[in-house]
Amino acid sequence: MGKMKTLLFLAVAAMVILAACGNAKSDSNAKGEDRYELVNKGKLTYAASGLYKPFNFEENGELTGFDFEIGAAIAEKMGLEPNPVTNPFETILQGLVANKYDAIIGSMAYTKKRAEQAAFTQPYYYSGGMIWIAKDNNDITSPDDLKGKKIGVVAQSTYEEPAKTLSDDLQYYSSDVVALKDLTVEGRLDAVVTSDIVGFEAVDNGFDIKEVGSPLWVEQPSIAVRKDNEALRDAIDEALQELIDEGTYDEISQKWFGRNLLEMDLEDAELLE
Repeated sequence: MGKMKTLLFLAVAAMVILAACGNAKSDSNAKGEDRYELVNKGKLTYAASGLYKPFNFEENGELTGFDFEIGAAIAEKMGLEPNPVTNPFETILQGLVANKYDAIIGSMAYTKKRAEQAAFTQPYYYSGGMIWIAKDNNDITSPDDLKGKKIGVVAQSTYEEPAKTLSDDLQYYSSDVVALKDLTVEGRLDAVVTSDIVGFEAVDNGFDIKEVGSPLWVEQPSIAVRKDNEALRDAIDEALQELIDEGTYDEISQKWFGRNLLEMDLEDAELLE
């Protein structure tokens, strides 16, 4: 009888161990979630300002736009639940460092300075920094005409430093769309420095503005994660490349812009660093 009890005990113990192993395996994401850290297990929490239409904005109480859709597709490709959040752009990098979210998928261009605080993926689109003025403004025809003029720019954006080289009179905004609207209000602004894509979208939506010349430079918006979480960066890069290869990226880009934002001739372009 004692021998049977011992055998029964060993059998039960083996079953418990196997069950524990099975649970551990099922908790680990099929794509290798255990390789990296997440703010919320099973979710990819990614941030954008929510004020950069058509890339990221709120409509009817929902977060939408190109950035948020790319983020959702990446999360699903990784086997995670998409969890988009908003944060003011001027402090969005600080929020990442403080572990408020896993990634920034909010049209943040890679720069060497930003790379000191975060790890970046490959670019997920290209855009050009451009000068925008009111449609009836015939006084500004080149960057040289902006000396002493009031320029609108989003604080802590990649457009801020170049704008400082054009004029010492800057007006700071939290939204490019609001800045572009102010171009049409007499006396508020002389020019805005922002993305060519955002400006052309504003024109398509009835803004009475126009561009000055060609883009001053080409920037490379990329996805940022904390520097100590490079495994997550690599996993996001893999997912993004899969989306590109299978055509899902093109579908999302065509939906929002009618073209593929990765298809830009970079041969003679001045890349923002």
